[in-house]
Amino acid sequence: MSDVPYSILIVDDDVQMTIMLRKVLKKEGYEVETALDGQDALANSAGGDIDLVITDIRMPGMDGLEFLKRIKENHQDVPVILMTAFGSIEAAVESMKKGAYHYIAKPFKTEQFLSVVEAALRERKLQLEVAGLRQEITKEFCFSSIIGKSPVMQELFSLIRRVARTKSTVIIYGKSGTGKELVARALHYNSPRADKTFVAFNCAAIPETLLETELFGHAKGAFTDARYAKRGLFVEADGGTLFLDEIGDMPVSIQGKLLRAIQEREIRPVGATKDIKIDVRLVAATHHDLQQLLKEGKIREDLYFRLNVVPISLPELKDRKEDIPPLVRHFINKYAVENNQKPLNVSRETMRILMEYSWPGNVRELENILERAAILTEGPMIQPENLPEGLRSAPYASDEEIPIPSSLENLEKKHIQDILNLTRGNQSEAAKILGIDCRTLYRKIKAYNLQIT
Repeated sequence: MSDVPYSILIVDDDVQMTIMLRKVLKKEGYEVETALDGQDALANSAGGDIDLVITDIRMPGMDGLEFLKRIKENHQDVPVILMTAFGSIEAAVESMKKGAYHYIAKPFKTEQFLSVVEAALRERKLQLEVAGLRQEITKEFCFSSIIGKSPVMQELFSLIRRVARTKSTVIIYGKSGTGKELVARALHYNSPRADKTFVAFNCAAIPETLLETELFGHAKGAFTDARYAKRGLFVEADGGTLFLDEIGDMPVSIQGKLLRAIQEREIRPVGATKDIKIDVRLVAATHHDLQQLLKEGKIREDLYFRLNVVPISLPELKDRKEDIPPLVRHFINKYAVENNQKPLNVSRETMRILMEYSWPGNVRELENILERAAILTEGPMIQPENLPEGLRSAPYASDEEIPIPSSLENLEKKHIQDILNLTRGNQSEAAKILGIDCRTLYRKIKAYNLQIT
């Protein structure tokens, strides 16, 4: 007996066959509608919810292949099973190329028929679950998948809503993996510029010699290899938002041009003789302490004050652990949608381990761990053995106990060593899995005196 009253449409000009199939399917608990030809079936199905269509190929008027084409126009994802006489096998195979789920040759046994029906409905159920998850994730896009129910995150959401409506320059402070770009996107997509371009750029990802032309563009012939003019990111983002990540790594030599772009709302490409007016909202981000960089002379004082108009500080994951369960569910749903799979569950022991870990790579590390677990998990539930060994060795904390910092450091050390072993010493790959940048990983390798195999 089916747990869900699936709706099945039978189309066949053979009245006796239609009555027999309806009786068989009703007995299994399905809702069944019937039609004697394709035109009648299309009329009956218009605007209705159908989970499965079963149709004969040879029918007067509109045959099964034409009906398949027409029904798919209104019910694209609904599986269609074709029934065919022995002499129509070639037509049935051709119909599968056109989108039919399966075909079954007449005469057939009831058990064989029900087996095909059940398989088709299992696929339909998975489609509906994935569609629901995709819709759920889409609803969250207004905050670019920033998940959090904790008080600190609710305050952050409130601040984003207020700041998004303004034109003010914003700087986002946060450790690696805390979601700085997600917040920048949330500011853009909740602003009057939402239908304009959002351009993201990492200032630390490109050599200093190329950074100026990347940001401001260059004129044709500005230098030896400049055979064509380059627009630059400020022009690309005109009317929208430009997000400059790791602004603290921008060379002082370029900071003056950035300051002018913010203050005067105009830029001059390298080698050009005229200025270009721009309308760009700037959102910057850094994991550095800009005040310390100011003391060290690594950032101009006037630029610092221009950037620091509206500062937003992002909490580390270890400081909002009540958000871990909803984050876990969000990422599991996300990868179920991407991989077209049924969402996994998480065992209580696995969730305990995730709650007790210190998460040096923050939300990005949590996402990477769950993506890995989704790939390695064979059953319906993520178990501790599906996590890296460094997480599985987390000490249990009872209600009366709080993990001491030294145990968390040991846990982090072991986890990083496990990942390095897993990647055979590939630091770039290890940093990606951990959700931290290569420089942070290098510092931790030195601090913990870890072995590179």
